[in-house]
Amino acid sequence: MDLLRFITAGSVDDGKSTLIGRLLYDSKSILIDQLEALEKQSRNKEDGGIDLALLTDGLRAEREQGITIDVAYKYFSTPNRKFIIADAPGHIQYTRNMVTGASNASLIIILVDARNGVVEQTRRHSIIASLLNIPHVVVAINKMDLVDYSQDVFNNIAIDYAEIARTLELKEVTYLPISALKGDNIVEKSDSLSWFEGGTLLELLENVQVAKDIDLTHARLPVQYVIRPQTEDLHDYRGYAGKIISGIYKKGESVTVLPAGTSSRIKAIEVGGKEVEEAFAPQSVILHLEDDIDVSRGDLIVRSGDHPRVEQDLDVLLCWMDSKPLTEGNKYLLQIGSRRVRSVVKEIAYKLDVNTLEKNHSADQAGLNDIVKARIRTATPLPFDSYKDLRVNGGAILIDETSNVTVGACMIQ
Repeated sequence: MDLLRFITAGSVDDGKSTLIGRLLYDSKSILIDQLEALEKQSRNKEDGGIDLALLTDGLRAEREQGITIDVAYKYFSTPNRKFIIADAPGHIQYTRNMVTGASNASLIIILVDARNGVVEQTRRHSIIASLLNIPHVVVAINKMDLVDYSQDVFNNIAIDYAEIARTLELKEVTYLPISALKGDNIVEKSDSLSWFEGGTLLELLENVQVAKDIDLTHARLPVQYVIRPQTEDLHDYRGYAGKIISGIYKKGESVTVLPAGTSSRIKAIEVGGKEVEEAFAPQSVILHLEDDIDVSRGDLIVRSGDHPRVEQDLDVLLCWMDSKPLTEGNKYLLQIGSRRVRSVVKEIAYKLDVNTLEKNHSADQAGLNDIVKARIRTATPLPFDSYKDLRVNGGAILIDETSNVTVGACMIQ
């Protein structure tokens, strides 16, 4: 059974938390004790119903204000697929939280209030989805019950959003009319939306093709651990363990270890304790090489002849996540996969307005939630791909060496 990671985003009060609550409730993915707690906490609700938003709005501050501040993760499954949901904050001051939640997502649900249509927050979240190269976009036009389930309202919003999708070159966009509060088109088809020929949200989530998003062309294996038991039975055992993030590895083929550039051939491949002839993303494997070469945690094993860039200067689009400003000359640890190196911010080229995509070239620093184009120089060369070309090997984080806290998320250009 495969796994779909998706994120919900939208303006405050667009109904993100209610949507997730409805999805869990109607798909019977709520435990009995959770349901009992919900019923108790919803007693003061005017209509006597259950406040489904409480399933995800876990922080006290969120419940008091009726907004989402942190990223709430929920897990559920159906007979067809497993899901991890990230409920992201809608307000601009929590851009970093949304970037964090969306960084591993294969699909984003952008909620639009049917009464308000496409607003500034809709454009901002769409821009972030474009920057993060999220493969699948679902535009869920919510609160259709408040516009009498009007097909014209739905069509006009879809036409408006289509222009945004075209400008941002969003890959795959699906439009869906729903009412999270009433449950229309979430798990069950709605009689009130009989004019809509598409399926429900759950059907869409169960059937979206995520396997095609995995790159099987460019072989990339970041080494997580070097296994050397050095026991009597396994005296000569040397295996390189990690998760294949893209591509296919076959026994006998030539591989190169980066950044050193040394080459060898694959002597054996282990998956789940058994030897196999080939392995592919996203499997966790142990590779054995014919030659006794130097391979360490953080190295990248690639197919020979299909190398990523190996450089010290990285141009990145960077979302700043720290209250202390980012300025030129600041030093951090930069991590790609399992490799960490010291680095310095050499230049801030411009600050990006996430509402309009305008570039402020006079910016000399980045504050909390800002997105900037920057050049970073690392202490040693790093193997990497462009984030646009190979997302799984084009993302990096900046870490404050003193506190060991992540302060920036990078998309390598």
